[in-house]
Amino acid sequence: MKDKSTIKIIATGGTIAGAGSSRTMTTGYKPGALPIEELLTAVPDLADVANIQFEQLFNIDSVDMTTERLLALGTYVNETLADEGIDGVVITHGTDTLEETAYFLHLVTKSHKPVVIVGAVRPATAISAEGPLNIYNGVKVACKEQSSGKGVLVVLNDRIGSARFITKMNTTTVDAFNAMEQGYIGSIVGGEVYYFYKDIAHLHTTETAFDLKMANELPKVSIIYAHQGDDRFLYDAAVQAGAKGIVVAPLAAIPFLLKHRLEFKMR
Repeated sequence: MKDKSTIKIIATGGTIAGAGSSRTMTTGYKPGALPIEELLTAVPDLADVANIQFEQLFNIDSVDMTTERLLALGTYVNETLADEGIDGVVITHGTDTLEETAYFLHLVTKSHKPVVIVGAVRPATAISAEGPLNIYNGVKVACKEQSSGKGVLVVLNDRIGSARFITKMNTTTVDAFNAMEQGYIGSIVGGEVYYFYKDIAHLHTTETAFDLKMANELPKVSIIYAHQGDDRFLYDAAVQAGAKGIVVAPLAAIPFLLKHRLEFKMR
């Protein structure tokens, strides 16, 4: 029996790897400026928690997490977890699209092993950057036996959230993320991981129908905000641009109106 878990840290950039021109700079910094090797020097205690491996898959601002990169990340996570020597994965990620990436992986990861996503709202060079502690806590969660089978977990600010429910609520505070009505599923207190619930009551990871082995690209889906007096030209434009589906964010009466006013074929 191994005395420590082996955790693979997959770095993708973001604010957690950001750098500013001064220690008080918490806006206007450059995301993804620092490599994962440099970030890990701020968390030397990880060696006491797990056997750490790491890979710099991307080093980008998370607004540049394209569908192509999502596919590459999802495929790499599945390949990594298929390695019998790896017990779990921690992904460092920018917070702007962290919840979207987390939920994508929640649906396409085909393993019961823990997958944890961490980020930060302050760059690594800031006085009170929370990135090192989030990385440390993320590894602690990934090592926890109870983390297996819960799908993708988001760890920030000593809280553990399910990718299904977590959302970004603020741009600059360290408690930027929340899981509104559903709540968090656990927390980290004094370096110990505590879960509030035993199971996650929705389909995820190995139970979903999504399989990246069958996907070369993700279909284009447009999101259109409907309004009173809405016309169909935006919908026609989306179809002509190659959209395979349209998500409509409507007012209460709009779905009825759209049902009778929009008829077109997706190619």
